[in-house]
Amino acid sequence: MDVNIIGFSTLIKKECARFFSVYLQTIVAPVMTTFLFYVVFTTVFSGTRAEVFGFPFVTFLAPGLVMMGMAQNSFANSSSSLIVSKMMQSNLSDILMAPLTPFVILSGYVVGAVIRGLIIGFLSVVVLMLFLHIPVSSLAVIMVFSFLGCTLLALLGFIGGIWAEKFDHLSAFTNFVITPLTFLSGTFFSIENIAPFWQKAAQFNPFFYMIDGFRHGFLGVGDSNLYIGAAMLIVCNIVLWAGCQYMLHVGYKIKS
Repeated sequence: MDVNIIGFSTLIKKECARFFSVYLQTIVAPVMTTFLFYVVFTTVFSGTRAEVFGFPFVTFLAPGLVMMGMAQNSFANSSSSLIVSKMMQSNLSDILMAPLTPFVILSGYVVGAVIRGLIIGFLSVVVLMLFLHIPVSSLAVIMVFSFLGCTLLALLGFIGGIWAEKFDHLSAFTNFVITPLTFLSGTFFSIENIAPFWQKAAQFNPFFYMIDGFRHGFLGVGDSNLYIGAAMLIVCNIVLWAGCQYMLHVGYKIKS
């Protein structure tokens, strides 16, 4: 496969420059949101919630909050970039006409979104560690699930950005798909503490494996098997990647 390295790197630079140009909105604000979640939960539940996996509730909660911020912003980066290019700047055609294959175009958008997610995750952990002791069990596990999770959401964001014909469509995609899957994924709780039906349902939710695996990297324990979780995320990413490439290849909603 021929890869236009210059075009690929330029597209990544464009995506990074886009979110760095408004860093207060795209980086600082998400980190602050994660910190505010921590403050609220600490204020409300400090000393009143039982330990989870042998850790204080806020320690259990912190990795989930970080992963949630990473995932949501990876989705927001690729989806907003595409819909702004389509609806406001009308420059998506410039990228489509460039000598770039669907693989290179998709890779550029996904890498840009993953970079933003990883930056937000790193800064969120640094900020939370100023106020809370968060153990680190395995840096390798943290990095693997960070990458797989951010990639998953970047691909979903790409699909949402291509599919949406106006901002209301993208909001609906976020509100009815991304947010429910995130909140039902064990971000705020262990699935051991919920009804059996929802425990079974969580096992079919890739967001659950994303957050549980990331948390496992810090705490060394979790609700699921790491290898099953990683395999689930890899399969989901492969399927979504193939779908995104097909949408680009046929010009779904982007070629007239």
